[in-house]
Amino acid sequence: MTRKVIITAKAHPYLLERLLRQGYEPVHLPQITYEELENSVGETEGLVVTTRLKIDKNIIDKAPKLKWIGRLGSGMELIDVAYAESKKIKCVSSPEGNRNAVAEHVLGLLLNLMNKITSAHDEIKDGKWMRDSNRGTELTDKTVGIIGFGNTGSAFAKLLTSFNATILAYDKYQFGFAKGNVHEANMEQIGRYAEVISMHVPLTDETFHFANNAFFNALAKKPYFVNASRGKVHDTAALIHALQHKKISGAALDVLENEKLDTYTASEKSQLEWLVSQPNVIITPHIAGYSHEAFYKMAKVLLEKLGI
Repeated sequence: MTRKVIITAKAHPYLLERLLRQGYEPVHLPQITYEELENSVGETEGLVVTTRLKIDKNIIDKAPKLKWIGRLGSGMELIDVAYAESKKIKCVSSPEGNRNAVAEHVLGLLLNLMNKITSAHDEIKDGKWMRDSNRGTELTDKTVGIIGFGNTGSAFAKLLTSFNATILAYDKYQFGFAKGNVHEANMEQIGRYAEVISMHVPLTDETFHFANNAFFNALAKKPYFVNASRGKVHDTAALIHALQHKKISGAALDVLENEKLDTYTASEKSQLEWLVSQPNVIITPHIAGYSHEAFYKMAKVLLEKLGI
């Protein structure tokens, strides 16, 4: 009997090879549209997805043979997990596979921002050799606020130990994780003491626009702001306002509210053009968890969790 698995995204060859060896029929369709998936999911036993397509009630209802949904990476916001599980469909993700990649990228963004590396490089391309205005700020001994202390937040904290940083970590759903230089904190304490703030939360109704005007206005020490979680965790207008009014010292973003640049409205284009023109802003194209090593590890972790 055919055990069909549709893979809706780019995936490491190991994933397909392993599925084949275990008797599955992997169908790799990294460009498949929602409508195409809707029409082809009927005989499918497994789905492998990322952040591109919604796996909602409609898709699930059209897949009566579906036994499991595997998410390459972290964040299950596009999957109706509750409905899937009510149908006895197993849902797993693989944040352990790319947590180190995210942590390293966040550290790279932060060091770049604090040491003005990209902006200084751009000045040299324009024939300017300016030392005084490009004097950096050291991360060593700083107080770093980490919002969300799951896989990526804790991996980032681990990297910060070599900088002797004091870490104030806030997680609404986890407690008892304080150890060494990591201290459990509330948002008021992070707002008061943090010199760096890094977001490591999933996108949910609770975290949508978590970093809004009230969030930025509560910051006392003009921290550097880093977001490599989900774009809608920060409110872009509020972020721009915070930069313009010097509520933060700079921003490093690996995610945007809308990452489909070709769909931008005039307002979205204006916001992005303003952001990329600032010397204290760095933006990368959602690549933090996308390293060569993570590409393999996400597939490996996912298959292990599925018992394949």
